[in-house]
Amino acid sequence: MIGTRLITAAVLLCTTQVWAGGSGQANGGQANDDLRKAEAYHAARWDPIHFKPAIDKAKDEQCLACHQEILDRRVLPKTPAGVPAEETLAWYQTLTTYEGPQETFHRRHLVTSLAKQVMNLKCNTCHQGHDPREEASGSSATAQPDLTMRKVVDPQICLMCHGKFDAQVMGIPGDWYQSAKLFNNDCLTCHKTIRTNRHQVNFLKPEAIEQAGAENSDVCFGCHGGRAWFRVSYPYPRHPWPGSEGPVPDWAKDRPTESPARFRLDTGPEAQPAQKERQEKAS
Repeated sequence: MIGTRLITAAVLLCTTQVWAGGSGQANGGQANDDLRKAEAYHAARWDPIHFKPAIDKAKDEQCLACHQEILDRRVLPKTPAGVPAEETLAWYQTLTTYEGPQETFHRRHLVTSLAKQVMNLKCNTCHQGHDPREEASGSSATAQPDLTMRKVVDPQICLMCHGKFDAQVMGIPGDWYQSAKLFNNDCLTCHKTIRTNRHQVNFLKPEAIEQAGAENSDVCFGCHGGRAWFRVSYPYPRHPWPGSEGPVPDWAKDRPTESPARFRLDTGPEAQPAQKERQEKAS
């Protein structure tokens, strides 16, 4: 790591000296300033927090020490077509659970009132660091095996909440737009007796979700129906739950039996004792 920084710094020093071209002390001072900035940038880029295992224990405040602009950003005052933002509706603003003006992606998942109510997302829930040398797994003998392309976020994480609404597996006529009236627009008509051990992951607040979903089905629809980003559904693990003993249906035979280790309530940094106890009783 230190060697890489020194080599980069040396290259920059040579480059800035060429830029200076013997033009005097002013250019030399600028070259040194550029060199210091380059060293600081590369020191941050190669900080251990961006790699395993440090990224798994990183706190939001550590990430935001450098990336605070992510939460400071606001939506553009006008759309690319020139329409003022206050005169348009984003899809999530059509839900009765959403309050206030349009918000940016990260703010909707971290700091809005609904996010604080039902979510427990952290920076490292989605961002697991990356190797600055490459962003594709298997490209070298020392590459991290779980690297992913495009902003280094595994789309499987998005799928966990925003996968395709799987009407066929649920045995209903079509997506929720078509089927809601059949169930009085209440997801819990079925789900209060099916998969009662839901949302048992450390980036959600299971009890809060159940309560909010019982009061307003838009809470469920906002994640699982209204914003299906992908054309495939997430293969939720078949955790045992009360009354579910019996043959595993064909569509679930290849599914895992547990959530990924870092999302489990009993191993995650935000594990809640009450939730863990309920999970153990259910299994």
